[in-house]
Amino acid sequence: MNSPVYQTVIIGGGFTGLFTALHLAKEHYPRSVILIDKNERFCFKPLLYEYFSGEMDAFQVVPRFSELLKGSGVIFVQDAVESIDLHQQQVKLASGNSYNYSNLVLALGSVTGYHHLEGAKEYAFPFWTEADAIALERHLGNCLQKAIQTEDPEQRRQLLTVVVVGGGASGVEMAATLADLLPHWYSALGGKSDQIRVVLLNHGQEILNGDINDPLRPIAETELQKRTIPIEILTGAEATTIHANAIEYKRNQQIETLPTYTAIWTAGTSIHPLIKDLPISQEHRDRGDRLLVTPTMQLLDFPEVFAGGDCAALENKSLPPTAQVAYQQGANIARNLHAIAFGEDPKPAKVNIRGTLLKLGLNDAAANLFNVLEVAGESGHLIRQGTYLTLLPTPIHDFKAASEWLDEEIFHHHLDAHGVGKKVVQAVEVVGAGVVGVLVARKLLKMLGNEEKKH
Repeated sequence: MNSPVYQTVIIGGGFTGLFTALHLAKEHYPRSVILIDKNERFCFKPLLYEYFSGEMDAFQVVPRFSELLKGSGVIFVQDAVESIDLHQQQVKLASGNSYNYSNLVLALGSVTGYHHLEGAKEYAFPFWTEADAIALERHLGNCLQKAIQTEDPEQRRQLLTVVVVGGGASGVEMAATLADLLPHWYSALGGKSDQIRVVLLNHGQEILNGDINDPLRPIAETELQKRTIPIEILTGAEATTIHANAIEYKRNQQIETLPTYTAIWTAGTSIHPLIKDLPISQEHRDRGDRLLVTPTMQLLDFPEVFAGGDCAALENKSLPPTAQVAYQQGANIARNLHAIAFGEDPKPAKVNIRGTLLKLGLNDAAANLFNVLEVAGESGHLIRQGTYLTLLPTPIHDFKAASEWLDEEIFHHHLDAHGVGKKVVQAVEVVGAGVVGVLVARKLLKMLGNEEKKH
């Protein structure tokens, strides 16, 4: 008779998976922890635009798992998962290795979903990983070089036109970044920056519709027109076919063609194939095929398995697929795994949505904090960047509860109707890790003070 295996396997090194592992290490979890991811590096997706634009470095946005987990006791395995056997409690890898588990954490996230649109997978650029950012940068650089060299005005226009498909948060952030960045790149090559064209193609009538950033729509619409190159927003425009040199879309019952060598896909995600293939009935999944979990983040039929992030959904409760949710779920899963290891009952997870942050170009962003305060422009940029910098995962000896968004208690103490701007700055300074938080807070405080003098 085989002796029981007391080890926890975490599949997926995104926000939920990595922070589950970091929390388990921080809490001196008594069982072995194995984190499996096919990539060498963690990708801090909210800051992937900063990595793409050169505003931030690789070690900040895409650090190696080996560095993040150094000294933690967590075993990192770089490999692709081939199959998950929930009944035998075993994970099989592409290398041929396999791991048995006493507890499993499913944190595989989601994958780019093309919704069967013709040509999308072949010709549109996704923006989901470090490799995506590198491929897009290389492609755009080639387009700008060719545009400088060509004598054909129509080909130049085609090379300098970029179409972002999808008007959700990702599409808005991508379009805004490109509208500031591409004119700068093209000018450096000797081109005329006003020849750059950035088009945001949105199926719905409004950008950010149904998104957690929906309250920031008026700010976003205004800021998108303030970019180095104003962004053309085509609403009610449904992409129908993507070619290597054009995109076709349907608008007002008419099919139109927009010549471009660059279509960027931000129009949705799909469930990870491994999650889709699990023997979980449809009644224990949501409409997007995500796994339904109990309030304690456990699968309904397999309580030894936890799931969080984009591949899981709480019964009768909708949570947005954002970093702040994944952070908190990672902490909750770790807490419940720790409780189980010591014979205690797991407790319902607590997830609080404390605000939203939306990048709207270089040195520009909007922040909506608790639906109480909206900040835009450079002030919003400082809050966004300062907040995310404090949440970047660090080696375990420097790990300071990185899964918290902006501590609720601090906000409750500091947010009031009087002098709310300065109070938020104080909150950022308190939460800010070391020099970063202090410098961001002081600069923001100075800016807010100058704004007050103007009035």
